[in-house]
Amino acid sequence: MGDHPSKRAAGRIANELTDQIFEPPLRTELLRDEIFCQIIKQLTDNRNRLSEERGWELMWLVTGCFAPSTNLLKEVMHFLGSRRNQIAHDCVQRLQKTLRNGTRKYPPHQVEVEAIQHKTTQILHKVYFPDDSDEAFEVESSTRAKDFCLNIANKLGLKSHEGFSLFVKISDKVISVPEGDFFFDFVRHLIDWIRKARATRDGPTPQFTYQVFFMKKLWTNLIPGKDMNADLIFHYHQELPKLLRGYHKCSREEAVRLAALIYRVKFGEDKTGLVNLVKMLRELIPADLTKAQSPDDWKRGILSQYNADAGMTQDNAKIEFLKVIYLWPTFGSAFFEVKQTTDSSYPEILLIAINKNGVNLIHPQTKDILATHPFTKISNWSSGNTYFHMTIGNLLRGSKLLCETSLVSNQLMDPF
Repeated sequence: MGDHPSKRAAGRIANELTDQIFEPPLRTELLRDEIFCQIIKQLTDNRNRLSEERGWELMWLVTGCFAPSTNLLKEVMHFLGSRRNQIAHDCVQRLQKTLRNGTRKYPPHQVEVEAIQHKTTQILHKVYFPDDSDEAFEVESSTRAKDFCLNIANKLGLKSHEGFSLFVKISDKVISVPEGDFFFDFVRHLIDWIRKARATRDGPTPQFTYQVFFMKKLWTNLIPGKDMNADLIFHYHQELPKLLRGYHKCSREEAVRLAALIYRVKFGEDKTGLVNLVKMLRELIPADLTKAQSPDDWKRGILSQYNADAGMTQDNAKIEFLKVIYLWPTFGSAFFEVKQTTDSSYPEILLIAINKNGVNLIHPQTKDILATHPFTKISNWSSGNTYFHMTIGNLLRGSKLLCETSLVSNQLMDPF
């Protein structure tokens, strides 16, 4: 707490020492009152200014982690209320929120520790969106993912936060934050997990940085044009890469229509880029269709459609794009390629699409849907780092599908 400086403290990250203080009481409830008593003791008649500052930092952190017992709560509130400094007032508010929202699972995250060490009680967190924009949002120790999502949705003017999720990108992983988790608990747990995994494999581990994304995860009850902001910021930009990768079954006529809209979204009424349209085909046409006709034929078709849409705004072009692909059975899917070895009637390489209809098995070349298994018919689902296993129908006599893939995650099924 500042009274006994550690010789190794200078080389440590901010939360290493606080972990030693908070981990035991988070595991053992009986120790929580002891922590409050020790901090209050440090803050009472302490003539060492630095020691007192450290004590208030700890009080700020502990009131955001857990509350004292009912027997001690009145005394803690009285102590905090008798102090005239701003941090004591902040601690009262934090403690009230902790009483409302519950106890954290993990010690304070590094961001929280560094914030109070720099005398900042407001933590602003940058969040990235699919349209390449970003914005800073306040995150508190008691903020759960659901609250965070609601704050973002309100600030962006979305009609609902339903179906949206926070995603944390760290190292080579992008993982959805469960809506009931405290935000900092989840990030803390994720970083610790990756750090331990890398340490055993590669020796000493560097400090990990992470980014937070807010995206559409569950594509149900969605009608293009109903929520303009959601369409413009999220739906268009999340669906465009799936089209260009060739995941959907798309006719040449539809591809031309969509390409003209994509160009209009990029450039509006600016026709100067049309000269280089052939060089841009990869940015406009699904990958599996680029060779379906000559580049010049594609160019002629796109030009004709683009001119027919004269006067359409870039925002309206996004909506029209969504209205076309919204009609497809694979709209709003999470896609991944797999290698399956259990059913000889299917190709060895399959494209899997998970959406509101269930799990769709798709032919990788024709993009025909070979089978759709509603979630009500899937009796078992499990996955590892390189595989997933699915049982359709009765657990004992149902059909099984075992697939190898590097992209699958149990989280794909969680929302359903």
